[in-house]
Amino acid sequence: MPETTPRGLTRLAFGGDYNPEQWPEDVWREDVRLMREAGVTMVSVGIFSWALLEPAPGEYDFGWLDRVLDLLHEHGVRVDLGTPTAAPPAWFYRAHPEALPVTELGVRHEFGSRAAICHSNADYRAAAAHITTRLAERYGDHPALALWHVHNEYGVPVSACYCDSCAAHFRRWLRTVHGTVDAVNEAWGTAFWGQHYTDLEQINPPRATPTVGNPAQALDYRRFADATMRENFVMERDVLHRLSPGVPVTTNFMTALSQCDSVDYWAWGREVDLVTNDHYLITDGRRTHVNLAMAADLTRSVAGGAPWILLEHSTSGVNWQPRNPAKAPGQMARNSLAHVARGSEGAMFFQWRQSRRGAEKFHSAMLPHGGTDTRVWREVVELGAHLDALAPVRGTRTEADVAVLWDWHSWWAQNLAWHPSEDHDARERADTFYEVLYDRHLTVDFAHPEADLSRHPLVVVPALYLMTEAAGANLRGYVEGGGTLFVSYFSGIVDAHDAVHAGAHPGALRDVLGLTVEEFSPLLPGETVRLTGPDGPDVSGDVWTEFVVPRGAEPVWSYADGLTAGRPAVTRHRLGAGTAWYVSTRLGHEGLDAVLGRAAEDAGIAPRAELPRDVEVVRRSGTSGTYLFALNHTATDAKVPLETSGTELLTGERAAGRLAVPAGAVRVVRLDG
Repeated sequence: MPETTPRGLTRLAFGGDYNPEQWPEDVWREDVRLMREAGVTMVSVGIFSWALLEPAPGEYDFGWLDRVLDLLHEHGVRVDLGTPTAAPPAWFYRAHPEALPVTELGVRHEFGSRAAICHSNADYRAAAAHITTRLAERYGDHPALALWHVHNEYGVPVSACYCDSCAAHFRRWLRTVHGTVDAVNEAWGTAFWGQHYTDLEQINPPRATPTVGNPAQALDYRRFADATMRENFVMERDVLHRLSPGVPVTTNFMTALSQCDSVDYWAWGREVDLVTNDHYLITDGRRTHVNLAMAADLTRSVAGGAPWILLEHSTSGVNWQPRNPAKAPGQMARNSLAHVARGSEGAMFFQWRQSRRGAEKFHSAMLPHGGTDTRVWREVVELGAHLDALAPVRGTRTEADVAVLWDWHSWWAQNLAWHPSEDHDARERADTFYEVLYDRHLTVDFAHPEADLSRHPLVVVPALYLMTEAAGANLRGYVEGGGTLFVSYFSGIVDAHDAVHAGAHPGALRDVLGLTVEEFSPLLPGETVRLTGPDGPDVSGDVWTEFVVPRGAEPVWSYADGLTAGRPAVTRHRLGAGTAWYVSTRLGHEGLDAVLGRAAEDAGIAPRAELPRDVEVVRRSGTSGTYLFALNHTATDAKVPLETSGTELLTGERAAGRLAVPAGAVRVVRLDG
């Protein structure tokens, strides 16, 4: 079995992307001295260095990298060594211009950015395998090497190419997945609009068409593009496993729904030895710490609950959003430790030293342009000390209260064209449902719809338009076994090929929900509906309503107005030993909280009203003990109840009764017993 923890790393990972090639060598000694001062334990090296390592085809210059790795080893800093295959050199594209990706409109991208790659291109694959092999042969047993880092952020900024090489590769993929052209015709429903094929050679990628193309073809192409990137990762991973045994191999994910929508991370999580993630705050006016928590929970879930590593985030502002505010004092540490609370084995950044040139010269770094006499540097040093104090949490696991079902294939399918309302947004539903659970102080595991859900008392389904029969059967078994299921509208509608399940909506969920939906009735912008219940508060919905017919379910809230007036809006169905809830309209935070609260009661999950809003409490436990993380995202001091006394690791003080958490601060208590 491959190793799953960085080799030789005995503390939490702390450091960042280190790009010494951007600086003269006399700066390198200063870098490692300051790394020791800050408590850096690991840095990522070489991620974009292909052109320097191989300045001409078959000609190599490893001397500078030898010196960098030796210097880092001399100063006790472990290395996450990149394969530079996200940035092929200019000479490569000069020789192989067809390796540049082509858009749906037939426009070929140019060299001059990063990740401009056709992942089906044979010359790219051969060159990537070759540089990876040379790196593994040279550094596979280097004493500084802790982790191999393949490529960089697969799926960003380009995931799919539409060139002729991809067309041929797509046909091979279809033959592997579907077998015959008849099976493709069946899966894609090509009898519609006369799209029938008689030979797989007639099939091209879903390039630009006069109007909407075949949605099932577009869905399969997203799967193909994802699988093709994954093939290239696996190719590099296998080279590294063969030549550098005992060193785990990863690639940096971007699991946040706000950052990448082209990668099926459930599939990728099975291929890496260690899950790592990059996360950046999206400053769109939302509560950024909620998005952070959601991304961390999703990353941990992709890792199967095992510890993972935050490989990139920012010390302060980034530079690629329309507006890039600085982080407030203390926010960097709070963000970092929020990831640790939710399973990360450390907190790393992009990047170590702030660049003077290039597209990211205004992106914050651990060592800013202003040097060590800056707020950011002082906070970096303090964070290094905090992470050192938290070394005992290594290997422990985050404890979750509820599960949220999520499937990237369903997200892809729901984002296809011509659905009942463009205002329904799967990501918006996932964000809103998560925020309600967060505000109830519940820690979330994400799960695939076909996963074992038996250990979760409550399973929430914010948006699963695509659902297989197997997933439907899985949810029925979960409820019959005593679980509580909570489902939002427009879920269970189509199968794996975007074909509507036979019979009434919601096909895959009809039986478990105990109802059918005769018709969708989306609302126009600005329209709302009022819901009333016999023993619950009135709530309102927008965007979506449905004509729901109970088939064993009982109405709990009903529509008070609109086309669906008098019809059930929220239902509850007792099935076996469990209960299934259904919400047929889009509820805002307050209304969703009221309805979800009823389902939580069914699940036996008590409210945690004693915790203030935006004071986050998460637990990690394992053989070394149980650790309670309390993160105060507010401007007011808070008190957090402790079920037992313990030692606060950041201050060394004893804690009992009610833990004081100052405004903007973090406290971590190792509980007694």
